[in-house]
Amino acid sequence: MINWISFFVVAFAAIASACIVVILYSLGLRLMSTAGKAPNVIPAEFTDAITVITPTEAAAEAKRIRKAAKRNPLSPTRKRLALAAAYACFALCGACVLFGIYLIIPAFHR
Repeated sequence: MINWISFFVVAFAAIASACIVVILYSLGLRLMSTAGKAPNVIPAEFTDAITVITPTEAAAEAKRIRKAAKRNPLSPTRKRLALAAAYACFALCGACVLFGIYLIIPAFHR
């Protein structure tokens, strides 16, 4: 017989923790771009890649990021605070993942 209350508790915990990890990571990316440190990926050649960005497109994207950073109305102090908050969000996201791994592997909590 299935214990439905336990099933729903586990399902709710899984959905809530997944939402928390996604929210923390997206908030960290948002704060990082607000601070003027938008993540930019260097183009690479992969054999199974769906889309390959040319160096010209990458240079244009980097130029667009630099222009957006110049238009940023935040003071240097607020930019540093936003960057620190972004790193804190990433750290909390990593801590949530590590805690989930801790809960999954029974050898860690015997």
